[in-house]
Amino acid sequence: MEASNTCDTGSDLKPEVIYRCKKCRRIVASADQVVPHQRGGGQRCFKWKKRSDGDAEPECSSIFVEPMKWMQTLEEGCVQDKLQCVGCKARLGYFNWAGMQCNCGAWVNPAFQLHKSRLDECRP
Repeated sequence: MEASNTCDTGSDLKPEVIYRCKKCRRIVASADQVVPHQRGGGQRCFKWKKRSDGDAEPECSSIFVEPMKWMQTLEEGCVQDKLQCVGCKARLGYFNWAGMQCNCGAWVNPAFQLHKSRLDECRP
């Protein structure tokens, strides 16, 4: 029986999407590190003071990722804080070990939230 050299181990695969800091272009996450979440109940999940007037379900304005080495405040032992780019110190998002609510209404626990408006989504 002959061994085939065409098997794919996955080690050579590049992630489909890479997220970079919009300000300095440093890579902060890849699609492999994104934590998916089920879409929540939308505006019904928020207190009436936080609801918007529109009936349309908004697209998630953030991505949630796994904790990573570049998140310096994690090493300091903080429970919640801002997430800043290592290169330019731009605020990219927030984290909270107790969890956070996405703008779609879903609760993500623990939450390492990066705002899409602060990131460039690159496809290599």
